[in-house]
Amino acid sequence: MYRDAIGKRSPKVKNVVERGLVRRFAESIGDLHPIYVDEETGKNSRYGNNIAPPTFPRVFLSGNIEGLKLPGKGLIHGEQIYHYERPLLVEEEVFCYSVIEDYYEKEGSTGKMGFLKMKRYGEDANGKLIFTEESVIIITETVRRAMQV
Repeated sequence: MYRDAIGKRSPKVKNVVERGLVRRFAESIGDLHPIYVDEETGKNSRYGNNIAPPTFPRVFLSGNIEGLKLPGKGLIHGEQIYHYERPLLVEEEVFCYSVIEDYYEKEGSTGKMGFLKMKRYGEDANGKLIFTEESVIIITETVRRAMQV
């Protein structure tokens, strides 16, 4: 179903690690650690600035992959793994893009399920890697049938 999309990537999209958004994100996950929200703590830290929580890249845009059409509902979030070269600094620009890594299918108790493996990259303004995010999207038989109609 999505095998022909393997290897395709989106264009880079500029994002900013905005202070107010970091605070709201930290509040939403229930982790108001001072390194995320207190400016004095950030200034005195080894980073010289506040940093964003590890799962913060979920709010970043990473562009659309041409030809990839996913349904707006019914998908299952299967897995998500982050790897960091360094923390995200508050107020820095981050350029993100996505790549389709793999697609495979397995037979389940309710029919065939598709597994779409994607990888997002976040780079600084000089193109140096800051983080990667690997995720798996599960497409159930019900969603697969609805897409073919």
